[in-house]
Amino acid sequence: MSDVRIDMSDVRTGGGEVRPVAGGVLRGTGEVRPGRLKVYLGAAPGVGKTYRMLDEGRRRAARGADVVVGFVECHGRPGTETMLDGLEVVRRAPCSYRGGDFEEMDLAAVLARRPQLALVDEIAHSNVPGGCHNPKRWQDIEELLAAGIDVITALNIQHLESLNDVVEKITRVPQRETVPDEVVRRAHQIELVDIPPEGLRRRMAHGNIYAPEKVDAALANYFRPGNLTALRQLALLWVADRVDEALQSYRFEHGIGGVWETRERVVVALTGGPEGDTLIRRAARITDRSAGGDLLAVHVTRSDGLAAGASHASLARQRRLVEDLGGSYHSVVGDDVASTLVEFARAESATQLVLGTSRRGRIERFVGGRGTGETVIGLSADIDVHMVTHERAGRGTLLPSRRRTLPTVRRIAGPVAGLLLLVVLTFLLDLDVARDILNLTSEALLFLLTVVGVACIGGVVSAVIASVTASVLLNYWFMPPIGQFTLNDPNALLALAVLAIVAAIVAAAVDRSLRLSRRSARATAEAETMSSLAGTIVRGGATIPALVERTRETFGVDSAELVDEPPGGDGVTAVPAGPGAFLVLRGRILPSSERRVLTAFAAHVGAAVERARLAEAAAEIEPVRAADRMRTALLRAVGHDLRTPLSAGWAAVASLRSRDVEFSEEDRYELLATADEAMGKLNRLVENLLDLSRLQAGALTLNLRATSLEEVLPAALADVPEAEVGDLDEIPAVLADPPLLERVIANLVGNAVRHTPPERRVLLTASAHAGRVELRVVDRGPGLPPGARDRLFEPFQRLGDTDNTTGLGLGLALSKGLTEAMNGTLTPEDTPGGGLTMVLSLPFGERAEHSVVRGA
Repeated sequence: MSDVRIDMSDVRTGGGEVRPVAGGVLRGTGEVRPGRLKVYLGAAPGVGKTYRMLDEGRRRAARGADVVVGFVECHGRPGTETMLDGLEVVRRAPCSYRGGDFEEMDLAAVLARRPQLALVDEIAHSNVPGGCHNPKRWQDIEELLAAGIDVITALNIQHLESLNDVVEKITRVPQRETVPDEVVRRAHQIELVDIPPEGLRRRMAHGNIYAPEKVDAALANYFRPGNLTALRQLALLWVADRVDEALQSYRFEHGIGGVWETRERVVVALTGGPEGDTLIRRAARITDRSAGGDLLAVHVTRSDGLAAGASHASLARQRRLVEDLGGSYHSVVGDDVASTLVEFARAESATQLVLGTSRRGRIERFVGGRGTGETVIGLSADIDVHMVTHERAGRGTLLPSRRRTLPTVRRIAGPVAGLLLLVVLTFLLDLDVARDILNLTSEALLFLLTVVGVACIGGVVSAVIASVTASVLLNYWFMPPIGQFTLNDPNALLALAVLAIVAAIVAAAVDRSLRLSRRSARATAEAETMSSLAGTIVRGGATIPALVERTRETFGVDSAELVDEPPGGDGVTAVPAGPGAFLVLRGRILPSSERRVLTAFAAHVGAAVERARLAEAAAEIEPVRAADRMRTALLRAVGHDLRTPLSAGWAAVASLRSRDVEFSEEDRYELLATADEAMGKLNRLVENLLDLSRLQAGALTLNLRATSLEEVLPAALADVPEAEVGDLDEIPAVLADPPLLERVIANLVGNAVRHTPPERRVLLTASAHAGRVELRVVDRGPGLPPGARDRLFEPFQRLGDTDNTTGLGLGLALSKGLTEAMNGTLTPEDTPGGGLTMVLSLPFGERAEHSVVRGA
């Protein structure tokens, strides 16, 4: 047996929440400090969680701690029962429910006893309704923690809410008792009690987990090696994620920015270009080389032509590819792509960063300076950077790159060119060959062309420098008198003025073009970000925590949270997110351009809050509406269907009491038979109504025992002798309540007879598979109308009945409720060749007889 222990104490989450650090009373304040919760987590029953919990309780008691046992379930295991020796056990609270006697933890007694430490087993347990203050035991534990009492509890991985459906797919056993993951995550310490599958199966075979008569069935079903291996992996991965959260919280709290290579996390940078698929697959192969590695794809949305020119369709396709490969997709905002990538990688504790080699050609690289890849390598420090070649490398970008502002190399090259190019041009024009060919007009045009070129390179400042330099050189070297500065010639003055004006106009046009490009690119970048957010909402990730976390990732801040009042302080950005709610970001101060996008994010978060509130209100109203619909349907059905047998019976009795007519013995017998039939039909209708009411109220008592189909079929088929029954010789007994099973089968067969043509017979067949018996009731009727499958089991309706004048429409609704109360299922299937087949599935009757109380 091995342990994995996570200490979650005194750590701060990304949202700024400080977890409880101790139990008891804060010194000098009288304020109760919340208690600490420790959880022993196991992959399956029998790994030793309760034993370890009691062992720790004994050790703490030996050290002088005040320890009590609030509730422990030993399951008849002698070794576990022995561990209770020497520990104070709080008497359980007796409670009754639907005729049965039960025992639950006495929460009031534990609170009154007020120990330092309480041992409370099975945190996912559902308390008996009406017998306890809270419906769930984890809510009892939270009350103990709030009172300053430390709690140690135990939990199996299948009871975690987030893994409930996964475990059911693996084991084919539904788990009705779950605990929210957040309750377990808040634990001060989580300790995994681990044992290899073969060791657990040996423990089961030795009778240390279940009673001997249950061992074979358990080993052949839930405790199969494959099941145990999968459950063990789920437990290890879940605990590994909690370890990662604890590590991130510790690093955040202590300001540790370096990468700790505790787990391979590969970040792949995507631009939306055609090389993205190659980069993703290469990053996925790197991730697969280490067990438990994470793949994260990131796209930097910026006000830059390269980002704004990305293909949205390509990004959407690449996002699907990342998710298909088990990775996650992220979109972040940043004007400096290289630093934004490195900051994201450090925030996610990435160990490796995958980028594509530059698509720019040699000339573009010479003019534009270092590319993103080279800059990332310089900033990466302890993060490994993989530069992956691809078919587009060095071939240029698919769209012309539009910069938000002039790069450093152009800001420097512009003024330098404004001086050097004009000096070189003056030297060339001063040659004798040039003076013999060109006149002043041609020379001025060449100077003008050079000034325009400099303006395009360096903008307004460069244009001003070039125009002044050109005016001086043209005046001194080429305007008579040559070699002197003169301003007497009007033509010379006009030429110089035109030169300056043209240079200013060109520079202004270039500057305006850059500003418009910047605005367009910024708008495109913001649209990209909002499109990505909308995609998250459409894909179902629009929960409030998901939107808040997406906001934190997108804007690259330390934390994001939703609060009622905006806090103050440095490095805090708060925007309204609906009535009485504010979205608060902590970290860097956002510029006004990013605040516009943040406002849109806050609007989505506010809308999500409002939808959650409306959904909660609708959920509260829905039971009332359902009850109203049920009441209306009941009154409508009762108004007709109960009146029919009453009228028939009343008429028969009234005729017999009449003194005006002398009936023969045969007529009297027929009238009595009519009255008896009417009263029997009325009694069955009332019984169905009462049983359905008991199921909905949870007041039906069951006596489950091993029951063979041969035991109940004769009575169930007494009124339908035309039904055909298949071979039942090798069908094992089922765990059921015989009278209720008889009624279920009778209802199913009666329903099938009503839909089957007179010349055809209803067929009953049975088969056994995976610990369950399936009884099929096959009819050859018209089958279900299109879209009627979802309404098949609703009470007070008839779908395609050949006779809509009899019955309340309760048969299938009642049958489904009774079947589920017996831990069975009732599902419809289409009969090959036409008709409907009802499949009744019940577990094998291998367990001992017992009485239980169930509700629908």
